[in-house]
Amino acid sequence: MIQGRNIVKRFGDLEVLRGVDVTVEAGEVISIVGASGAGKTTLLQILGTLDVPDEGEVRIGGQTTTGMSRRELSAFRNAHLGFVFQFHRLLPEFNALENVLMPAWIAGTSPAEARPRAEELLHELGLGHRLEHNPSELSGGEQQRVAVARALMNRPQVLLADEPSGNLDSENAALLHDLFFELRERHGQTVILVTHNEELAARADRTLRMADGRFLSE
Repeated sequence: MIQGRNIVKRFGDLEVLRGVDVTVEAGEVISIVGASGAGKTTLLQILGTLDVPDEGEVRIGGQTTTGMSRRELSAFRNAHLGFVFQFHRLLPEFNALENVLMPAWIAGTSPAEARPRAEELLHELGLGHRLEHNPSELSGGEQQRVAVARALMNRPQVLLADEPSGNLDSENAALLHDLFFELRERHGQTVILVTHNEELAARADRTLRMADGRFLSE
């Protein structure tokens, strides 16, 4: 599903990624761990087309994303990738249902098709009774589940999560961790998790450890 070859990323004189190779199979859940500054988030952003490498190539679903224009990358992301971040990044002026609908609106999906899909996702994630609530009226765990529903709205092939439970208490973090693996079983999503949570990392099919811009071992 994902292939990264010789990925190099520099910020000025600092080489953050030093020729990283990575392959992720379809339906696989992998975790990427390491100390702060190891390059984890930078790699996730490149694999998710939010940033571009200075050297190397990224292929997703057999399609080379390296060299795409910003407009092409934006359209590709919206169609094929879903993101969950440490902070939910929900739009405060929109309710839960409207936040989940955002990717479909951007894609130009008709309301007749998009709304039932968004409602189904929120019901599946235990939020069927919270459709009309704004983010400020939801708990932290509920907000993050809305963010997961939004990430799944356009049926992405790949779900990328950057410290998804880092802002949650232990109970809600455990529920969110369970959710990622349930989603893989239900929908076959490929999942890449960047995390400091060793318990979550250990549940993945593979754990990749980074230090100084490279993978150490599995």
